[in-house]
Amino acid sequence: MFNFLDNFDIETFQKDLLSWFSRHKRDLPWRRTKDPYHIWVSEIMLQQTRVETVIPYFERFLEEFPTIEALAEAGEEKVLKAWEGLGYYSRARNLQTAVREVKESYGGVVPDTEDEIATLKGVGPYTAGAILSIAYNKPVPAVDGNVMRVLSRILFIEEDIAKAKTRKIFEQAVREMIPPDSASNFNQALMELGAIVCTPTSPACLLCPVQKECRAFHEGMQEQLPVKAKKKPPKPVKIAVAVLENAKGKFLINRRPKEGLLANLWEFPNCEVEAGKDYKEQLQSFFKNECQLNAVLHEEIMDFDHVFSHIKWELSVFRGTFNNNVMENEEIKLVNLQELQRFPFSVSHKKIIRRLVKWNSD
Repeated sequence: MFNFLDNFDIETFQKDLLSWFSRHKRDLPWRRTKDPYHIWVSEIMLQQTRVETVIPYFERFLEEFPTIEALAEAGEEKVLKAWEGLGYYSRARNLQTAVREVKESYGGVVPDTEDEIATLKGVGPYTAGAILSIAYNKPVPAVDGNVMRVLSRILFIEEDIAKAKTRKIFEQAVREMIPPDSASNFNQALMELGAIVCTPTSPACLLCPVQKECRAFHEGMQEQLPVKAKKKPPKPVKIAVAVLENAKGKFLINRRPKEGLLANLWEFPNCEVEAGKDYKEQLQSFFKNECQLNAVLHEEIMDFDHVFSHIKWELSVFRGTFNNNVMENEEIKLVNLQELQRFPFSVSHKKIIRRLVKWNSD
């Protein structure tokens, strides 16, 4: 590993990077605090989510759950509702599970050692490093995609960053480069550089504060790095959804299973359908045979795709009516349009609700 740092001026790199960060860092709400809980929340929210999207969620979430104790004691549905729209809901559930462990095992204080913090649910090497370095100023690497991209260019590392073992190379590099007394700013500076200068395409090399240390720039290879194997495209799955309303203006919704994709979120009744066959007929059969529900489906009202990391839902949404005496319970509810707003739905079903609200207001 250490051959990547041979003949590399670490001290000058540190100085140039930190000087740039002190002048150009963005004013983000989680940078106004050293509270490890607040920083932890921000890092979980920022996983696979844009900064601009996260800011209002972060502020609302901490208004709702300002302390570890507040989040630990909250009901899961309330937490999911606060997270609604951010996606990757397992992040919220894991965060709450881990926070409860911090409350019970660490007296409500986020651990400040690598060994302890790594045992918390949902806290991987990056999140652990971010909390320890940013909140506690511990010289621990926090290697995300931005950091790997920056260092692959700076140090001319041609290893495939899609491979798990490659992360170890970058973590070791950061351990050698990180200044013990400025770990917080150094790690944030690396991330910031990747976010606003050393971008995935068309990096702004002429504005880069560490251009003179960048080996890829001097070789004209910055556009070819990092090396990353292409992912398989998400598998398409066709889903038929029914927005069913009874004579009293109540809509039928159900809760998803407690495990798996979008666990415990609410949704309109739906089923997977087979391409090449009539979706309405398949959905009608699902209600009759699987749900024992006397539903009448009308027109298709919308269709759209929703992409996850591994699958792509291709949704066809039908409006309909039902007249069964549906028994409500913890998993099935009859709610009016206004009451729909109280339940946590996935992004795809929120889109359907917005369409219903628009129709109701027209």
